[in-house]
Amino acid sequence: MSSARRYRIHHVTRYRYDQQMEACYNRALLRPRETTHQQVLSSTITVNPEPELVSEHLDYFGNHSLYLETRTAATELEVVAEHVVVIDRPRPVAADLNAWTVAQAALWAREHGDRLELVDFGLPSPLVEITAEVRRFAATAFGPETALGDALTGLLAMIGATFRYAQGSTSVKTTLSQLLELQHGVCQDFAHLAAGCLRSAGLPSRYVSGYLETVPAPGATKLRGADATHAWVSVLTPHGWVDLDPTNDQFVGSDHIVTAWGRDFSDVSPLRGVVLTEATESALHVAVDVEPEAVD
Repeated sequence: MSSARRYRIHHVTRYRYDQQMEACYNRALLRPRETTHQQVLSSTITVNPEPELVSEHLDYFGNHSLYLETRTAATELEVVAEHVVVIDRPRPVAADLNAWTVAQAALWAREHGDRLELVDFGLPSPLVEITAEVRRFAATAFGPETALGDALTGLLAMIGATFRYAQGSTSVKTTLSQLLELQHGVCQDFAHLAAGCLRSAGLPSRYVSGYLETVPAPGATKLRGADATHAWVSVLTPHGWVDLDPTNDQFVGSDHIVTAWGRDFSDVSPLRGVVLTEATESALHVAVDVEPEAVD
């Protein structure tokens, strides 16, 4: 039975200012990646006011990076991204990974992994510290001789049991030390922690940004714009890259849409930039819809 799913994603980001902006310069990582499991059928990004300069390239990690330079005076900047993707990614089975221990998988990575990826995704990064606290937390979930599949499921379960999801309780600059003290956060925090634990064991791990299909409670109607961007982690194993969603305590399947990956959130922020204005107040509005469509 095929696991393929097709989605239409509509992602609106809108900034409003109490005075006109004279210019703004932005980088967007909004276009989904083509991967072994993901095909991008269409992708459009519309900006209002229309930018004077638009350029696109693949960044260091292979993500689609869009540069937007707007010099039209306005009090509002709106970026609308719309994509259609097909994903066929069977959800991994933990037992299939139990042929290796954590130590054996780490040794395999050192001997067979890409040299640059070992450095990029195996070492600490700005938002993924590998401190004594992180190592202690990882040790509560697995050890070097733990079967790999059991280690990954144990890490997911430990994060789920220890932390409470609390929207707005952290920021994009929250450190792992702060997270471990707070014991609550959001998807980006849990992805950073999972990456830190895996890297501490010698398992290269990358931070993945994208979208997740959400399903309303039975009897409830799905609200327009109520979806959101999502984050999870991908770990290099002898079985290939395996994606884990620590926020939802599960291996990743065809309901996760990949936009970009990097060392941590600082590499893959969906939209960042600089605005020239004398405004003293601003408001940000983000609305995301992930709608399933019939697969041809």
